[in-house]
Amino acid sequence: MQLGNASWGLRETPLEKQLAITRKMGFELLELSIAGYDRDFLQLNANEEHILKVKQLFAKYGIKLDCACTGNDFTNNDVEKQIEKVKRVMDIASMLKVKYLRIFAGFNSDSVVYGKRFSTAIDALKRVNQYAKTKNIIIVVETHGGVIENGNALVHFSSVTTRVDTWREILTSGVSINYDPANLGAVGDADPVAFYKLFEEHIKYIHLKDFCDVTGGVKPVACGEGRLDWKKLLSALKSYNGPALIEYELPEDVEDGLSRSLKFMKQNGVK
Repeated sequence: MQLGNASWGLRETPLEKQLAITRKMGFELLELSIAGYDRDFLQLNANEEHILKVKQLFAKYGIKLDCACTGNDFTNNDVEKQIEKVKRVMDIASMLKVKYLRIFAGFNSDSVVYGKRFSTAIDALKRVNQYAKTKNIIIVVETHGGVIENGNALVHFSSVTTRVDTWREILTSGVSINYDPANLGAVGDADPVAFYKLFEEHIKYIHLKDFCDVTGGVKPVACGEGRLDWKKLLSALKSYNGPALIEYELPEDVEDGLSRSLKFMKQNGVK
């Protein structure tokens, strides 16, 4: 696997510092968030000057511009607006020669996303995937449930991307999978390793993180510090050769959390 850093925990960190942290860790991959967060360097109005600056920064630190992401939801009522946003992000990503764009299907509970609402989301994924082909970009959809805050805890609940049956339909859109085993495990009704084995041929992108159980839900922690069965997981991932990005979700100590995660990976034979 090709280790790197995911963007979410770095959302409060300026882009150049993100790159410096990534280089210090010995990685060549950093997931670039485009209009996914209000502090992202690149927003939907990015121009050629902004694009050039990003290229220069990635080159300065020797980091590949292979992986990007954005935020979207195709299970709400503004699907056309969301499609246009993702297309605009792809226009920007194409100028950067990005290979993978991580997106979402949606965060609403699977209990309300069915019938026309689900078919509309599938159609949206088909449309953005068709557009991605014209840009030589691989769309990867994250296995991500809905999340609500419960005091100092997070409560994850099932969405259409944490269920095996709905993933079979999602894949008819032509997209690939961003496999996040911690998200699957946090829902409580999914076996992350069984999911990987079932959909291995469609998994082109991975997030590596962990959650620990706390009163009222779960809390993000570094890899190896939580509830995942890492021995079983890493054994299954031996055949995987694509991007595997460490995602430590807490911005207040993200550099330390990423470092602890990398230390754990190295101790368990991941290079």
